[in-house]
Amino acid sequence: IKDQELQFKVSAKRNKYLAEWVSVKLGKNDQQKQNYVQEIIKADMEEAGDEDVFRKVKKDFETNSIIIEDSEIRNQMEKALSRAKEDFK
Repeated sequence: IKDQELQFKVSAKRNKYLAEWVSVKLGKNDQQKQNYVQEIIKADMEEAGDEDVFRKVKKDFETNSIIIEDSEIRNQMEKALSRAKEDFK
């Protein structure tokens, strides 16, 4: 149970860091950023794995006419995950 709980916390933190990065790119203010963190967390609940989050972020960039390579999004997801894991060490 402990591992699952930790995994959930790490995931939530990763989503927060990722959402903050995306928010900066999209020019969101603090309130919008908070809302966006919630959107990312919701997206992450859609299916197992990270593809649901990746698709949401990619779509949000496209909707805002911001060109970001898939590899850059995945790279940022990886960085956010590493940072989140560090937080719980």
